[in-house]
Order: sequence, then structure tokens, then C-alpha cells
Amino acid sequence: MGEKLAVVGQGYVGLPLAMRAVEAGFEVVGIDVDERRVKRLNAADSYVEDIADEVLAEAHRSGRYRAGSDYADAGEFDVCVITVPTPLSDGAPDLRHIGSAGESLAPLLRPGVTVVLESTTYPGTTEEYLRPLLETGSGLHAPGDFFLGYSPERIDPGNARWCLENTPKVVSGIDAASLERIRAFYQRIVRDVVPVSSTQVAELCKLLENTFRHVNIALVNELSIFAQQLGIDVWEAIDAASTKPFGYMRFTPGPGVGGHCLPIDPSYLSWKVKRSLGHSFRFVELANDINDHMPGHVVHRLILALNRRGLPLRGSRVLLLGLAYKANAGDCRESPAIEVARALAKLGADVRVADPHVDAYLAPPGIELVVAGERELSEADAVVVLTDHDRFDYELVQRVSPFVFDTRRRCRGSNVEHL
Repeated sequence: MGEKLAVVGQGYVGLPLAMRAVEAGFEVVGIDVDERRVKRLNAADSYVEDIADEVLAEAHRSGRYRAGSDYADAGEFDVCVITVPTPLSDGAPDLRHIGSAGESLAPLLRPGVTVVLESTTYPGTTEEYLRPLLETGSGLHAPGDFFLGYSPERIDPGNARWCLENTPKVVSGIDAASLERIRAFYQRIVRDVVPVSSTQVAELCKLLENTFRHVNIALVNELSIFAQQLGIDVWEAIDAASTKPFGYMRFTPGPGVGGHCLPIDPSYLSWKVKRSLGHSFRFVELANDINDHMPGHVVHRLILALNRRGLPLRGSRVLLLGLAYKANAGDCRESPAIEVARALAKLGADVRVADPHVDAYLAPPGIELVVAGERELSEADAVVVLTDHDRFDYELVQRVSPFVFDTRRRCRGSNVEHL
């Protein structure tokens, strides 16, 4: 029997890791506290866009994968990777999922096992928070009895070019022996491994990556507001700037930021700086303020656009395209589209939403999911493109919709207005 890997969390990070590990020859147990997820996984019914049902079925046929909600299923593991969510609670890091995983795994630890945290978090979490939980619950110590480290996840859901296997993997350990064990593990999973000197460096690396995106998205979002008021096409300016082959990276405006990362991760860094150093991270706080106000700006622009067409928002039928922030079914709960939908409904609009990536049970209460067919599009007073899923027929959208407010610039025509 091969080495046993336990992956705690079977979402958009944990499930691809589990499938790749099966291909690499590991015996894999996927642990998830959501019984509905476990049932679907064991029926080879994938809810993660990047993992096809056939890939999951093949993992089952190999005899090297099974899913469960009981941590006892992970017993006798050689390596365990924790990929649980790390949300915010009243602006502060919420580590309850990491804590629960650590407490549940601790009794299963044996001398010589390796534990890796992949969940995005503030610098110091692995050593100052997770290690004491594992040591207290197991009676073992690290370094010495078991190996422990951190490797930030870099999964980009829906990205056809960059996946787990071909994206360089940053790895770290609490000591040299842990780093070597963790590097050896990931070298079996991915093509390129990038070791760093400490878990704190690896934790900061992830926050730096997402804070960079967050700040630059805020920049173009605010620029789009002022450009529209100045009568300038910000999208044309972005296209022109993107022709520069050096010193520029393309970012585009949108209705806000969503998902598990961008609205949350920079705040982890801001919280750590404030707590440890007593300083405000002004770039992050400003970016949060700008991006948090974008859903309201989208609603305001739609109201003005309808008024120019002689329509009040109250009573108008508005079809929103895209509820999930990406092609990933679980992400609708962290999407700015939810805020737009709720605000429009509160103001009296007849709101409907189309999103082929969202199951009905995942939609928030009061949100009616429909199919963006010709009838729905033509009967809407306004169609709002919030997420540019490739599965939408944009030619049909711009052809049959009376008016399109496009926050993603996927449509063209005299009936289309861009953010």
C-alpha cells in the first residue's frame, strides 16, 4: 500500500490536490465536514469546476481515493494537508476552521508524520497557533517528533492555463528537516517547488500576492468612476496602456471583488500589522473602501441608465448575469453580485439572476435563478453583466436585450453601456 495522504477540506483547493495526489500514487482520504459534499464526492459528482466527474470517477476506480466527514478515516496518515477556509469575523481573522482541524488531527499524529497548512492566513499562524494545538492534543513535539510547515495555495478556479501541477509551489517548514520533507512531498505533486526560509515568509508571500491584486483592482475601479464622470472611455485607455511591454500589468474594473481571497486576505495582513506594530496599513484600508463601494456604484449607474430611458428602477425587471464571482459553484456566497442583487431588490426592482455555475440550493434566499435564454433576455428592462462566464452567449445577450449594462466589457452595441 502506498503512502497515505489526508486532505482536510475538499473545496476548490483541496479537491484538485487530492486528485493530483491520487495520480502521483498516494492513497488519499478527503475529509470534509459538509456531508452533502462527501456524498457527492463518493458518487463521483464533482462540484468543483476544475475537476470533471470522470476524473473523480477514475480516482475511485483506482481504489486510492475516498471521501469522509469523520477524521478517524484519516488515521494512520503519512502526510496531512489542511485546506480549510479562513474567513473574517468583525474584521479580524477567523481561524475556527484551522483550529477545529488541528484539534481533530492531533490525536491521529504519530512520530514521523508531516502536516502542512495551505489555508491563507496571517504570518505566524503555523508556528504560533497550529503547532500548539497539534502538540497539546498529541503529546508530541515539533520539531523533533513530527514535521510541520506551510505552503500557500495558488489555485485560480477556472484558469485553463495554470493549474496545480504547473504553478510553482512555495514551501516552508518550521525547521530544516520539515522543509525537506515538505519539499519532497510537493515535488511529487507539482513541477516546480520554491523553498523559502520560514513559514512566516511563506504566509506573507500569499498575502502579498493577493494584496497586490486587491490594490490594483481598487486603482482601476476608482479610475473607472472618475473617467466616466470626465467622459473618457477607461476601457480604451486600459487597452492602450496594455500595449506597453514593460512596467505595466493589466487590471480591469468590475462590480467589486469576491471569493475566498481578495475581500479577505489583505485584511489578514492589515490586522497583523495593526496588532503587532500598532500601525494602519493604509493601502489595504483604502483598497477595501474603494472595492467595498463598487456594488453600490453599479446600482447607482444602473439607476441613472434606466432614468435616461424613461424607466424607474422600482418595478423594472432586471436580469443579472453571473452570481458566482468565478466559474466555481460555492463562490456565490462571497460575490459582490449578491450585494448588487439585494440592493436592487430592496429598491423595488424585479430581480432575476442567471448563472450556470450555481446550484439552486446555493443561491441566497429571495434570489430567483433563471436561464439566460432569449425570452428572459428580451423581457428584461435591463440586463447587467456582473461576471463574464464564458458559458453565457454574449452575442445573444447584446442582440435581443433592450438594454445591457456591462461591467465586464463582453458586449458591444448601441444598446450597451460599460462600467
